Amino acid sequence: MAGDATTIARPYAEAVFARAVETDKLDLWSDMLELLKMAAQDPALAGLIASPKLTKAQMSELLLDIGGARLSEEGQNLVHTLVANRRLSVLPEIADLYERRKADHEGTLDVHVTSAFALKPEQAQQLAAVLKQKLGREIRITSDEDPDLIGGFHLRAGDMVIDGSVSGQLGQLANELGI
Repeated sequence: MAGDATTIARPYAEAVFARAVETDKLDLWSDMLELLKMAAQDPALAGLIASPKLTKAQMSELLLDIGGARLSEEGQNLVHTLVANRRLSVLPEIADLYERRKADHEGTLDVHVTSAFALKPEQAQQLAAVLKQKLGREIRITSDEDPDLIGGFHLRAGDMVIDGSVSGQLGQLANELGI
């Protein structure tokens, strides 16, 4: 199902991205899409989006009220278009695809590191420098802790995943031994 949502969301994300580049409003669109994504993922609102109880006009009005002054006229037009085409449920995918296109356009890459222990700022800087040299892009690192990794780290950068954790290595060894 996620593949279907991505397929449906892609043309909207591409159109929004093209318009954002054309008008030089990449950050404004990021903010608007993030707001709409959060609204669409709210459990109460997600139930309303999936329910036929509200008319299209009521749904548009609800989202425009939530967005308020944070939605530009073009952002409001996007809401109307998504409501008219019954595509509100793919707002999270639209926002995610847009952010990927924006990162590609700006030459940046978001990297998430999960490590057994807190990543120190100097470690994050060293990792960013190595990845920038290897990947040729500016690197933005986010991190969190997961003691279950035992040691090492798990790195995700776009489609690239590196599992250098002790638990990952033990799992691989167990798999090779047929345990």
